[in-house]
Amino acid sequence: MDTIELITQEHRREILRLVWDEEKSAGELADAFDVTFGAVSQHLARLREADLVQVRVDGNHRFYTANRARLSAFAPMLTAMWGTMLDSLVEKSESGDE
Repeated sequence: MDTIELITQEHRREILRLVWDEEKSAGELADAFDVTFGAVSQHLARLREADLVQVRVDGNHRFYTANRARLSAFAPMLTAMWGTMLDSLVEKSESGDE
């Protein structure tokens, strides 16, 4: 699977957003989603295999950060997608839509 295909998947893109500026544990990432820990773990595995995230192991815990060097070419696209998502959220909250 190529990088673009990986990052266009909504959950993987959101994982990258969450770990873009700061390290997050696998548990913290799983808590951010309404899916099982196993599903998030599978997304993380795909991102690791593609070297899009880096992992640090500390005992039984794994901590993830975005591999910005690997993602540098895609940063403008990701930032635009995240901005669009934020704009959409603001519009929904202001209109009262759920």
